[in-house]
Amino acid sequence: MGELDEAWAAALSEAERKARLAGRTEVVEYLALKNSNDLLRTAGVDWLLTEFTVLAGEANRAGASIQIAKQEGHRFAAGTSTMVGHLLTLTNGLRTLYVEAGWPRTPRDGVVRGGGLAAANIRHLGIRKANAELLLARAHTGGPIWRSIENNYLLLEADIRRHLYILLDHRH
Repeated sequence: MGELDEAWAAALSEAERKARLAGRTEVVEYLALKNSNDLLRTAGVDWLLTEFTVLAGEANRAGASIQIAKQEGHRFAAGTSTMVGHLLTLTNGLRTLYVEAGWPRTPRDGVVRGGGLAAANIRHLGIRKANAELLLARAHTGGPIWRSIENNYLLLEADIRRHLYILLDHRH
């Protein structure tokens, strides 16, 4: 967690403490929901990036030569809003796969469309038809799930493998 994130978490914790002492239950409930949503966002984004990284590592152990780079604090567009999060770049020769995931951090960043918790893009350099826009939602079980915005399918490990298959220059 970065220093700004730590300061923000401390400020929220203090605001919740003060709201409890003042009997402001609506503020306490709002802050509890925000904290719960932030945990889901973090878990969902971490899962997505970890799955791509682990599967790329498996491909490398099987003979591929995928270069892996991760950038934090990455800003990207999702609709008319700006998401802030992470960028994972996977490179194989001339092919590049970008996985960007995050959520708005300030009011001026906008919102996640569709009532989602976070947004992600999977982009193949030069292969637009293989791209995917994702929305992180809360499953009926309460946990986070990634869904395709275009086709409303649930993102599974098999979908991530398909993106890596394309990166490895196999026909798509």
